Amino acid sequence: MNPNSTLDQTQRMGTGLAFILFPLVFVFAFAVHPDLLHPRLLGPEELALRAHGNSLLQFGHVLVTANTALLVVVALHFMKIVKGTAGAWAGYVGGAIAILGAIALAADKGALCLTMSALDTVPQSVFVQTMPGVLAMFTKQGWLVLLWGIVLLPVGFAIQAVALLKTRTLPRWQASLFLVAVLLVATPDGLEIVNLSASMLMAVSLVPYGLQIITRALRSAESPSATSGLRLADTAPISGAGK
Repeated sequence: MNPNSTLDQTQRMGTGLAFILFPLVFVFAFAVHPDLLHPRLLGPEELALRAHGNSLLQFGHVLVTANTALLVVVALHFMKIVKGTAGAWAGYVGGAIAILGAIALAADKGALCLTMSALDTVPQSVFVQTMPGVLAMFTKQGWLVLLWGIVLLPVGFAIQAVALLKTRTLPRWQASLFLVAVLLVATPDGLEIVNLSASMLMAVSLVPYGLQIITRALRSAESPSATSGLRLADTAPISGAGK
């Protein structure tokens, strides 16, 4: 296999892994939230106190911060597979919106979640004195108002999901589950049982797709003569799309 083929195979395997890992990270991150079975809307102070001293929850937020890079990969892939179809513009616009939302998600976790891990290192008496500043962050004062851009993430992916449904470039059941999941995952803080359920739907929808991408990449390594055909197939429906 020549270097270009090896790079192409590695890129496709990386894309497949992104589809597998990103929903599983969300499943873990939402599963470690406290009081899952007692859902209720939480105010800024309750959110701050919930995060304070909860190392497992903060670890989940670290994973979500890193996960935003995988969200960009997924958005770009969906833009690619609808290219040249009637849903090309929707795929492009939705992808651009989703990428902006992913950037906002990374900023959100950095500003509101990773910061809390630093405050865990100070004595409780000192933490209490920082509460006015903490609340200013959790109420998104100043430029933190830009963190509301996080809503662009489900909006962008929802647009892409509709494009996938319309063009049938993803099997209907997978595109439908993905659409429902990205809408539910935007549920407000305190109702993480809904977010967790949505993440599980995303995993059911996208993990098999990621496995298929990886399988095709591995087959191209075993059959070099089929590499060009498999590369073209990456932009075609997978596993019975359109049926």
